[in-house]
Amino acid sequence: MAQRAVWLISHEPGTPLCGTVRFSRRYPTVEKRARVFNGTSYVPIPEDGPFLKALLFELRLLDDDKDFVESRDSCSHINKTSVYGLVVGGGELWPVVAFLKNNMIYACVPLVEQTLSPHPPLISISGISQSFELLFGIQDFLFLGQRNDTELNTKLNQLPDLFLQACPFGTLLDANLQNSLDGINFASVTHPQKQPAWRVGTYKGKPQVSISITEKVKSMQYDKQDIADTWQVVGAVTCKCDLEGNMPNVTISLSLPTNGSPLQDILVHPCVTSLDSAILTSSSIDTMDDSAFSGPYKFPFTPPLESFNLCYYTSQVPVPPILGFYQMKEEEIQVKITVNLKLHESVKNNFEFCEAHIPFYNRGPITHVECKVSFGQLEVFREKSLLVWIIGQKFPKSMEISLSGTVTFGAKSQEKQPFDEICIGGTAYLKLHFRILDYTLTGCYADQHSVQVFASGKPKISTHRKLISSDYYIWNSKAPAPVTYGSLLL
Repeated sequence: MAQRAVWLISHEPGTPLCGTVRFSRRYPTVEKRARVFNGTSYVPIPEDGPFLKALLFELRLLDDDKDFVESRDSCSHINKTSVYGLVVGGGELWPVVAFLKNNMIYACVPLVEQTLSPHPPLISISGISQSFELLFGIQDFLFLGQRNDTELNTKLNQLPDLFLQACPFGTLLDANLQNSLDGINFASVTHPQKQPAWRVGTYKGKPQVSISITEKVKSMQYDKQDIADTWQVVGAVTCKCDLEGNMPNVTISLSLPTNGSPLQDILVHPCVTSLDSAILTSSSIDTMDDSAFSGPYKFPFTPPLESFNLCYYTSQVPVPPILGFYQMKEEEIQVKITVNLKLHESVKNNFEFCEAHIPFYNRGPITHVECKVSFGQLEVFREKSLLVWIIGQKFPKSMEISLSGTVTFGAKSQEKQPFDEICIGGTAYLKLHFRILDYTLTGCYADQHSVQVFASGKPKISTHRKLISSDYYIWNSKAPAPVTYGSLLL
């Protein structure tokens, strides 16, 4: 396991290049090995300038980068791993591990000891996990305890010497760069028990563990026979473990009810020490069947001091929580709208809030609204050309509600009105905003009695769940649906 090159890039919007390479390190001996292992698929490490431009383009961080690019933005190129392929020098540099944090881009290229065409599975490339460990170690060193730019610049200037100790010849020996700094300055000092790179310092106080599961549901509904509705659930498990000791160990189990939807595409924090292979190989690309792994999903780990995301996942639930129908017909200076919403019977009918936003783009100001709602209340924001249907905290017993009426517009004026390049003419949408506490669409939950903690003291354990709408659109069934709508699910 070795790294071919490492970069630290400050993201600087508004500047000519939109970024500056603050630190880079290449390893020629590793590069010679890459040339041998990769064979005809070998792509050399570029200079800092071309690499900077290619990476900012791939991450959509260039100021003038607003156009849709098929090779990067299409639905077939959804990136969930922070591993990218960069087009440089007529070839593709892959894999490039990169992420943005605190306006700093951390990037490196691990050695892959096989041909790169076709791309081998990420799970088979051991250098990728080492890349994340190294980059997270650099991030912790730069920003933990950092108070101003002067301290940041001082730490950046220390990196060349630290890399000689922590990552000689591209091989990571210690991701905790503070250890390397201590070794340089105080070689004779006896160090305490080595801690993981993600756990800097120790906690003193009352032990407690907090687990929060947040699921976001996305949906595109058209009510058309020739266009399939789409929906997806993306979940995140966030933990905060206040536990004493250098290396406390915790095991959290996520469970599903009998009819729950299996978790897929699971990505875990580097602090997770081991995983069942069935968890890693469960993918949304594969066809769902009865043999799909449905838990329990166990995650043993040594937690960082701060709150962190233990894992992310997706899931293919059978139906969206709210089914909708939206129809808008234009008649000269007014439009007729009809909306029907139905809460699925399996969904918890207890919202923290639930609203339907109906925007009207590329028109004059709203002058008159005559609408009837079967449930809730309607608010009009004339200056924003927006109707907000406040549904409230519960659907009625029938689980179905409706809105119908007409909206009249004035002539377009010099004042800036809401504009959208897609919503022209009859092309329009309704967007749902809602949140349900103590509920997940997959049924995923963390049983506090199954949480195992190996540390001094008996901790207080709390668990929370919530479902949130995200990009939940219902499109006008009378208008053609542009193919670019799919990109809104990214």
